[in-house]
Formats: sequence, C-alpha cells, structure tokens
Amino acid sequence: MVSPLVALTPEIQSAIATALGDDFRDVDPVLRPSQFADVQANAALALARRVGAPPRDVAAMIVDALDLDGIAETVAVSGPGFINVTYSDSWLESLLSEVEADERIGVPVEERQNIPIDYSSPNVAKEMHVGHLRTTIVGDSLARILEHLGHHVIRQNHIGDWGTPFGMLIEHLLEVGENAAEVNVLVTDPNAFYQAARAKFDAAEQAEPAGSAGDFDARSRARVVKLQAGDKETLEHWDRLVGMSKAYFNRVYTTLGVTLTDGDLAGESMYNDELAAICDELERKGIATMSEGALCVFLDGYTGREDQPVPLIIRKSDGGYGYATTDLATIKYRVARLGAHRALYVIGAPQALHLNMVWDTARKAGWLPNDVTPVHVQIGNVLDKDRKILKTRSGSSLRLMALLEEAVDKARALIDETRPDLSEGTRATIAHQVGIGAVKYADLSVAHGSEYVFDLDRMVALTGNTGPYLQYVGARVRSIFRQAGRDPLAQHAPILIGERHERELVKALLGFGEVVTAVGSEYEPHRLCGYLFDLAQTFSAFYENCPVIKAELDEVKESRLTLCALVLRTMTTGLDLLGIESPAQM
Repeated sequence: MVSPLVALTPEIQSAIATALGDDFRDVDPVLRPSQFADVQANAALALARRVGAPPRDVAAMIVDALDLDGIAETVAVSGPGFINVTYSDSWLESLLSEVEADERIGVPVEERQNIPIDYSSPNVAKEMHVGHLRTTIVGDSLARILEHLGHHVIRQNHIGDWGTPFGMLIEHLLEVGENAAEVNVLVTDPNAFYQAARAKFDAAEQAEPAGSAGDFDARSRARVVKLQAGDKETLEHWDRLVGMSKAYFNRVYTTLGVTLTDGDLAGESMYNDELAAICDELERKGIATMSEGALCVFLDGYTGREDQPVPLIIRKSDGGYGYATTDLATIKYRVARLGAHRALYVIGAPQALHLNMVWDTARKAGWLPNDVTPVHVQIGNVLDKDRKILKTRSGSSLRLMALLEEAVDKARALIDETRPDLSEGTRATIAHQVGIGAVKYADLSVAHGSEYVFDLDRMVALTGNTGPYLQYVGARVRSIFRQAGRDPLAQHAPILIGERHERELVKALLGFGEVVTAVGSEYEPHRLCGYLFDLAQTFSAFYENCPVIKAELDEVKESRLTLCALVLRTMTTGLDLLGIESPAQM
C-alpha cells in the first residue's frame, strides 16, 4: 500500500506543471501532516519567488489545476499560501480496507540486506548488570523489526570470553576444584566466583616478595600465555567456564524474552587466530607504526589534549592485543564473511570515538568498503530517582536478574489486587508478561541515546505512557470479542466511517507501516512506542464514544468490530516487534 502522504506528491507536482508550466515540475512539495491523511503543502511558498507572484495567487492556481476527485473532501488555500487537503471518508475507508486485507497490515517488504547486529555482549564469569539492559532490549527490538521488513539479520553477541582475566579465573577454578559449590554458583551468581578470583590476584600482587613462581598472580599470567597458545588442558578449563556462563546468559535471556541463542555467540575468542595477521597487514600497508613499544594507528582528525594525535593501539607493548584489534577483526569478518550491507553496533554512547577510529582504520585497510554502512546505535544510561547511575545501595552495579524479578513481583501485586478471580497460574503468567513488558517499554519508549529514570512503580502502572497500558488495549479488544462470541481473526466486515472518532482511529491505523519502515531506517524503536501509545489513546476515545456491540445498526456494529480486530492485530504486532508479549486478559 502506498502512503497517501507519498501519493499526494505526484498529484501536486502534476498540478504545478499544469498551472505554471513543465519548467516547474521538478519542485518537490514539502508536506506537513497535521494528522495522518490530512496534509498541508507549502509548494506555493517555495515557488512564489520563481513565478514572480504572491504565494496565495500561486497556491490558488495550483488548487484550480489539482485533480483529487474521489480522494479529497476539501482542498483550500490558507494562510500565506498553504494548500490544505482533507481526504474523504470513502477514500480512507478504501485505504484501510487494503490494510485490513493485508496479512502484513501495511508494512512493506524491503529489498533484502544482510545486517549483523552487535548487542548485549556480557562478560563470561560476570553477572549481567543493569548496564546490559538497554543494549540487549534495543538490539533485540531492532533485530525483530529489520527481520520483519524482510532483511537477513545476523545476531552477534560479542561476549567477553578471552584475555587476561581468564588466567586468574582458571587458576581459581583449579584451586577450589571443578566440582566445588563455588563453581556451580556461576550459573546463578557469576560475580561471587569472579570477585573471589580477583581478590586472590590483587592480594598476590601486593604480597612480598612479588612475582615468585608460586604466587597466584604469576600463575595467572602464565595461564594466560597457555590459553593464547592453545594449551589443551587450559582450553578445557576455559570451555567449562564459558559453558556455565552460557547457562546463566540463557536464564537471563529467557526471563527477558529476547531472541539471542547460543548460536548467536560471537565472542572475542573467535577472532584470536586472526589478530597477528591483522597487525601484520596494517603494518605492511603503512597504516600502523610503532610508538613507545606499541603498534598504533594514527588517523587524521583524531587529536587529544594539546592537539596531540590519539593512537588506536592494536598491539600493546607487552605483545598483547586489546579491544581495537578484536574490533578490527570483527568488522573485517562481518563484511568479508557475513556479506554485511549494514552493520549495527548497539553499544554505549562513550564508545563512539573508539568505534569511529576502528571503522576509519578498516576503511583505510580496504576491509570496510564505502557501500557498507557501520552504525553506532548509541545507548544512554539508566538512572535512579536522584538521576544518578542506577546502582545498589553499596555502590555496585545492580544485578539485572534482581531488577527483573522485582519488576515481576510488582506486577504480581497489581494483578493479585485487580484480578483475584483468576487462577494462580494465570496470574503468574500475566505478572511475568506485564512486569517484563513494563521494563522493556520504559526503556524502548525513550530515545536510545538518552538517559532515563528507572521507576518501577510508574512502569507497571495501568495508566499513562506505559507498557501495561498498551497491553491492556489488546486485552480489552479480546474481551469485546468474547462478549460478542466472535473470533477477532475471522472479523472482516466492510469499514465505514460515520463518526469523528471512527475517522481518527482509521487515520491512526493507516500509519503503522510507515512508522515501522521509519524505525528500520533510523534505528529508533521509541518511534514505534510513540505510535502505539497514540493508537491506544485513539482507540480508548473511540471505545468510549462509539458503542461496538450495542451499535444501533448491524453494519455499523460489524464495521466497528473490524476496526477493533485491526487494532488488536496492529497492537500485538507492534508490541511483538518491541519484544513485548500481549496478555490474553488483564
């Protein structure tokens, strides 16, 4: 289906050419929708100077030549020369009938692209904290939306599963024993294991005399060398740590309802064998040079204090590799092996400089061609009510699972209060759907680069711009159909506009495809959240002012049931694209 906003442009262009001559046909009218399907065009203002006539006169000439029979109810000149177009009810009815008959409810299928999306990216043997919440939720929503638009999305969970910390983790594993309870807790509380290993390492570093072969820190460093060299026994221990962390990650992802699986893991370790070659090629091409014992890339335009060049260190002075080397190998792999047309990195905003330097280096090396677009989907912080980074009272990062469990508990208290008539199992299911949906919506409804305050009481509220409010719309529509003894999926009566609130609802429903397309191109899930909230409010006004089951005429009743069914399809599809479930009842 073509958006009427887009469809209007050729009609105005044709009218311009008819009224003013073909020389003016190339003018692209600027359309300003006051509401969807009612537009204001300022073509006359743009043309007045070229034509040498007052804007209102030019607008009148265009209107006289404009042929919108069967489309517009009124066309009029207003203000200094605006052309106001109000579409007819019958045309809106026909447009929405097309949407209603479309299984994709107006969402187009785009030309297929390969799009790797890098998101979530927790560390092995560490607890996922609230800082991982936004990248996981935003990344998963973008993956769902781009897939729905017809693209081949390749989820890339770039976990931290390699490097120096694994020396101390493996040594700690060997000291406590692989079957110790402390090891098994990795599945539920990874931080305890990591912190115990770190405490040993730090204590050994500070001990006198330092550096003897038997010290924990020395053994840890030696273990890193064995790991990087591919020592079989060390790799087996490493694999055990990774395996237990996978179980923990999957527990979080299942609770959160995201689509990441073990098959999407693409950690730092998978690039280990490529890092030396990355450095050699950059040095051979003259892109990387030695500086103070380290191999660095210096790029034009990247300067720090006193205009000193900022280095991208790709091999440290001790011979080790860092994030820059791994990220260069990553973008090279995603272009050469995954055939990326676009590559999305859903990563914290402070990483912008690092990513840009990596991408510019990859372009110089010929690994990132100009027709491949890397995109940093910048993620802002989650704040507490005092607008500080959300942490525990002790100052440590807030555990993600603890936060999710608290959200479900809050929702459960609300459901127990409002629906005591439901069974225990049903209330538990709804509480999970509402609690997790509330957290996701609160996050996604804010521009991903912005900060937001985490307030569970507000998030789980059934009123206001919240996830539960949107979920309730779907539950309300299902309740209407239960009362009517109908199946919403089988409701396909002709759509009729007779009341103002019906027209507003029709116009709101027509906007879904356009919004989903915009989110897929701009990577802004909050636009879809805003659309769904507006749709929910428009439906509520319709429901309050337009009786459905008790409508006086059968054809009006059937039309309104069809509108309700389409609201349900749109709302559930939209929420699903955000990764939010739609409870059958609330």
